[in-house]
Amino acid sequence: QPDFRPELLTTCDEKVSLLAGTGIDYCIMLDFTLDLGACLAKQIYGYIKARLPGAGLMIGYDHRFGQIGVKIEDYVRYGQELGIEVLLAQAYYTDAMTVSSSAIRRLLLARKRFGGGKLFGYQIFLDGTVVNGYRVGRKIGFPTANLRIGDCEKLLPADGVYAVYVFLGGEKHAGMLSIGYRPTLNNGIDRSIEVHIFNFDADIYNQPMRLSFVCRTRPELKFDSIDELIAQLHKDEAEITAIFHNTAFQVFIIELFLVYLLKNISFLLFFDKNMLFLFVFSEKALLFAYRKTINSY
Repeated sequence: QPDFRPELLTTCDEKVSLLAGTGIDYCIMLDFTLDLGACLAKQIYGYIKARLPGAGLMIGYDHRFGQIGVKIEDYVRYGQELGIEVLLAQAYYTDAMTVSSSAIRRLLLARKRFGGGKLFGYQIFLDGTVVNGYRVGRKIGFPTANLRIGDCEKLLPADGVYAVYVFLGGEKHAGMLSIGYRPTLNNGIDRSIEVHIFNFDADIYNQPMRLSFVCRTRPELKFDSIDELIAQLHKDEAEITAIFHNTAFQVFIIELFLVYLLKNISFLLFFDKNMLFLFVFSEKALLFAYRKTINSY
């Protein structure tokens, strides 16, 4: 499909970084060439075994490779014939929907409010470099940092205003982000990604920056005047500041709860839908539970 343009949820480098965070020792990439794409599934098994003897293969519940018409049972049988252990990943559900890259893309492109990390398991982020903009924000009291994305194939969320965390120079800041064409300012066909960082004033041009999404607060709007735009920006600032204050309070309560557990309780039973979980707490387990909880905000 020569006209196909991927909409990447994570770039190659981001995937490697996320995998490194799981504690794996090595990540070896299989270069998907046209020749490899034309191979039958069983041939690809042989290709893998020749280069990585003793390797296992994990296949997603709806993933297919090789010729059309191959079933999951065929992948398992090919593995048995070649001595490759095949593990079948099960579908994961949340809020009565299957978590998949397609579902996440639909959510990111939907023009409605959403929480950033529920389907991902971590907060959605954009990496890039701070570049020069039109400097209009500074003139109206909302200076912004303009982000140029490092990979043009990375999928951008729908146009609108977002609450985000800004990671810059080893520090974390709160900010409000605008993605879109700035219709009030007649920005034309240029789509911009600009963030107003709260309580921040520094020269950060050409520095790397990460934007981590908390939630979308409204769609992009066109106003009849600059004064109307400024009034709305003040409302956005108040709303997003309240979101961060609420999140900070929730994090504080969670921290107190986890400290109490660490000192007083060695195990915890809790229900999630139809499943019963038993956690035996160690300090490491508590820190992991804390990280996973915080990522849901």
